[in-house]
Amino acid sequence: MKKFLPWIIASGGIMLGLPCLAVTFLEDDSGMATCLILLFALNPIYAICAGVYAGKDIKKLWASPILTALFFLAGTWLFLDIGEKAFLLYALVYLFLGILAMLISMFLKKKH
Repeated sequence: MKKFLPWIIASGGIMLGLPCLAVTFLEDDSGMATCLILLFALNPIYAICAGVYAGKDIKKLWASPILTALFFLAGTWLFLDIGEKAFLLYALVYLFLGILAMLISMFLKKKH
């Protein structure tokens, strides 16, 4: 649990907190630009990092990519648009990136 708790907090902060901040404190155009940066840059990078970290101890951290995708979905539905189906596609892509990174990290760890 010591290894998993920091990733839960980080996932909550990035995937829930940043969309909330973007919608709450930024104007329309800058908020949209920030959301695009989150969708296409920061969130995929974080999903990959969560997967790589989970691959180092897959028995304890296997749920990290799943929670990352679920937190993303919750954050976007809560703060951007409830029920928007396009966000499901993004969540699936982030889940795929996280699981792929987790498996690659796991296999690289086994080789060394």
